[in-house]
Amino acid sequence: MKVYDKIFIDGAWVAASGDGELTVINSATEEPMATVPKGTPEDVDKAVAAARRAFETWSQTTPEERAKYLSRINDGLMMRMDDIATAVSQEVGMPKTLSLMIQAGLPMASFQGAAAAIENYQFEEELGNSVVVKEPVGVVAAITPWNYPLHQISAKVAPALAAGCTVVLKPSQVAPTSAFILAEIIADVGLPAGVFNLVSGAGAEVGEALAAHPDVDMISFTGSTRAGKRVAELGSQTIKRVTLELGGKSPNVILDDADLERAVTDGVGKCYLNSGQTCSALTRMLVPRDKLAEVEEIATRVAESYTPGDPFAETTRLGPLASKQQQDTVRDYIQKGVDEGAKLLTGGVDQPEGLDKGYFVKPTVFSEVTTDMTIAQEEIFGPVLVIQPYDDEDDAVRIANDSQYGLAGGVWSGDADRAKKVAKRIRTGQVEINGGAFNVQAPFGGYKQSGYGRELGPHGLDEFFELKSLQL
Repeated sequence: MKVYDKIFIDGAWVAASGDGELTVINSATEEPMATVPKGTPEDVDKAVAAARRAFETWSQTTPEERAKYLSRINDGLMMRMDDIATAVSQEVGMPKTLSLMIQAGLPMASFQGAAAAIENYQFEEELGNSVVVKEPVGVVAAITPWNYPLHQISAKVAPALAAGCTVVLKPSQVAPTSAFILAEIIADVGLPAGVFNLVSGAGAEVGEALAAHPDVDMISFTGSTRAGKRVAELGSQTIKRVTLELGGKSPNVILDDADLERAVTDGVGKCYLNSGQTCSALTRMLVPRDKLAEVEEIATRVAESYTPGDPFAETTRLGPLASKQQQDTVRDYIQKGVDEGAKLLTGGVDQPEGLDKGYFVKPTVFSEVTTDMTIAQEEIFGPVLVIQPYDDEDDAVRIANDSQYGLAGGVWSGDADRAKKVAKRIRTGQVEINGGAFNVQAPFGGYKQSGYGRELGPHGLDEFFELKSLQL
């Protein structure tokens, strides 16, 4: 078992002020795999003070100098890819083959992208008799989730550092170990003391202390909508800038001229990625009513090919969920779907056969789901697909937008222009057309209760600047 007994403040590994620790559980074996310190509000005070001191000099460094540090961090991440993928697969349950590409690969893309973007960034703009300049916002508190732990960290830390901000990071207590690997890399590359700080701990203590801290200028939060509301509430007391990336219940609209085999197969995969533990997962499949039976057959066949198992076995397509709590939550939603009259095509609440240990849930598909059902409205965060029939294109758009969320979506059509027109009517932050690939340079974020602000690429970098007008 890996023991992390120190947090990272002001360029040094130091003991937390309290003596508590958090145990990290292997999601496939249900056994302890690591411990991390349980930080306190006193540790937050020390970390924020260090970040505040460091900001005075880091904010004045050149973009080229900051880009060099980001590139060195990227090199360090590349050297530790196997360590990162292994740790995240154990914590979260994603099959290791995918973790290497996604959980270890995407963080590198964030640091590479931020390094390239900052060197070409336009810091000044002439507007009439004014020069509008962009300046770093200050000390950033990054509060991150467990489902893509290092990716979500990197999507905040990389652009913040690139902009000239300093950072205090609180990673998820469910999956914190990749944050410690990043801190080790940052220590090795010699980033100036206080520019990056890591305080592990519980959200109710460390997270709330960060969100309320008067010397934190900005909070960048990813997590549940419930927790995001609390972060925004605390941040409002000191008028902080707040960016929130929250929940989703994303629609995947399959139009009547789509290739059903391709569209449904891709849609099941987009729902089940990371065992459904993806905020932008396409969890609602909207299909023409007269094609419902054909869609049900394809979806059932494809879902049953997602064999649950050990994340480190090459044949595994679906790992466990990250925690017992998450497993119980997802099973409760499946039971609620049955109780409310949805048609269960495959899966269910039982433990998958042959898997006595681990937080596994069967790949599940419901059909004939109506918008008033709980499983059509609430984020499940597990391998549960709901199929909703519609009558015509306008009905499909109505159902797609009948949600408190607006994070992601998909549209499938044999006519790309038709798909784009429908996509523009869906009120979400991103929509993939005919299975279009995720783009780490495109802005990521949502409408409605999926949050506000954007991450990734040049638009994500913009969030970490203040605007100042110099009147000439």
